[in-house]
Amino acid sequence: MRTHSRSVNKKALRATALAASATLVVLAVQSGLGTAGAAEAPASRSGQDTAAAAPFGAAQRTTAIRAAQAEVSATASKLGLGGDEKLLVRDVLKDADGTVHTRYERTYRGLPVLGGDLVTHTAKSGKLKGVNKANSARIAVTSTDAPISAAAAKKSALSAAGAADASDATTRKVIWAAKGTPVLAHESVVEGVQHDGTPSELHVITDAKTGKKLHEYESIHTGSGEGQYAGSVTLGTTPASGGGFDLTDGGRGGHKTYDLAGGSNGTGTLFHDADDAWGDGTPANKQTAGVDAAYGAGVTWDFYKSEFNRSGIRGDGQAAYSRVHYGNAYVNAFWSDSCFCMTYGDGINNQNPLTSLDVAAHEMTHGLTSATAKLTYSRESGGLNEATSDILGTSVEFYANNTKDAGDYLIGEKININGDGTPLRYMDKPSKDGKSADYWSKGLGRLNVHYSSGVGNHFFYLLSEGSGTKTINGVTYNSPTSDGSTLTGIGRDKAYKIWYRALSTYMTSNTDYAGARTTTLQAAADLYGANSAEQKAVAAAWTAVNVK
Repeated sequence: MRTHSRSVNKKALRATALAASATLVVLAVQSGLGTAGAAEAPASRSGQDTAAAAPFGAAQRTTAIRAAQAEVSATASKLGLGGDEKLLVRDVLKDADGTVHTRYERTYRGLPVLGGDLVTHTAKSGKLKGVNKANSARIAVTSTDAPISAAAAKKSALSAAGAADASDATTRKVIWAAKGTPVLAHESVVEGVQHDGTPSELHVITDAKTGKKLHEYESIHTGSGEGQYAGSVTLGTTPASGGGFDLTDGGRGGHKTYDLAGGSNGTGTLFHDADDAWGDGTPANKQTAGVDAAYGAGVTWDFYKSEFNRSGIRGDGQAAYSRVHYGNAYVNAFWSDSCFCMTYGDGINNQNPLTSLDVAAHEMTHGLTSATAKLTYSRESGGLNEATSDILGTSVEFYANNTKDAGDYLIGEKININGDGTPLRYMDKPSKDGKSADYWSKGLGRLNVHYSSGVGNHFFYLLSEGSGTKTINGVTYNSPTSDGSTLTGIGRDKAYKIWYRALSTYMTSNTDYAGARTTTLQAAADLYGANSAEQKAVAAAWTAVNVK
């Protein structure tokens, strides 16, 4: 691996080898849809980060997953699952005290159960301490024969795609258990293109008995930011076999950065350079966007490793990849699970690539969420999904300590997408954008997920910094509370460690804001002790955004 600092003022990227100070290690991934319940509280602890990880190497990771899979029948019996239900291990975490947290998917008579995911928490002694289930309802249907055919469900799903330019759909039979009584259903994934040019992977759930649409959600996760602000940075590159260098970061899981050159499919061309001197800080040079994207991916990797002892998005040491110059004047960026990649447009008039640090971290965090709780991208769970990306994306921006793009609680502040210098979203008072919610209300789930995320963003700001007026890195904030309370923050580092612990250990696919309160309180108890100042601060911050 070679490194190179390109011109334009900017602080160098942190080195890959950073000391681990994290809470846990996450080992595998994938998920369905559901609602988080409370796990049994562990014994009271004191101090900071007491749920620190017992790091696993690649071989240990494989062994842990295989061992858990070998015990699934016994686990299913212990949990009281029916004989038609099977468990599939997809995630294992281990705390320093020996507690093991295992995520499972569930099947019923061989069919995937959407909303059947669950997490068990087992003491070192082998005693089951608690369980988080997406849905506690009993899984049982009278028959797995579907009166409504897959072809009919596919036709209905294509019609439901509506605004998307639907080009194709695939359909499979499933058990829908995300809400209410489990039923036999069809899941259709409609591929196409949304109005703004963003790819669409719309999941439509249809009742296999009545043909009624039960649910739909979009699995392409979008976000916004800006590029050309990285300045002079250090990049991980690799000597090419035929001479010159490729923009492949061998020190961070082999992350590759590709040039789509205006295309919208495939990977395009891997960035290559003869002298290892990349970009010039202007959009006219096509390498510039590649530099920003690669830098953002590198800093995010380092943040995950340093703060959570996590090697990459899936915790398996493998990097995603980045694609820049998507489409023509495309004003967005998005994460896709299907390609396990980030994609960036070039913005208005192709002059502002959306490849800034906070955008890169936001998009990769969508991948992290898919690898852990897999919060469904609709209603309140979708708002929590977006809030997670804003929360950890903002945390990465502060972590980078970049003098050209100082950390702040503003989302997309550099892109000027509104044309008046205002950011896309505000974490201290989300309603300042005219659309986002400051506080929870009964109708919150009907908002677009980018706006229902305001409640989670506001919670994180209050937990980190407290209420009232203050100036941080030159930006003035004035954060209110729903009940008029005055809060003192516990600091951003503690706040994001609590959020990550809740996401990776307790949340399930359909966790709502009430579930987020429960799981973050549990996470705070794990890390800082039951009845600790940190746990009390979490409770107060949720109350301040009307989540009680």
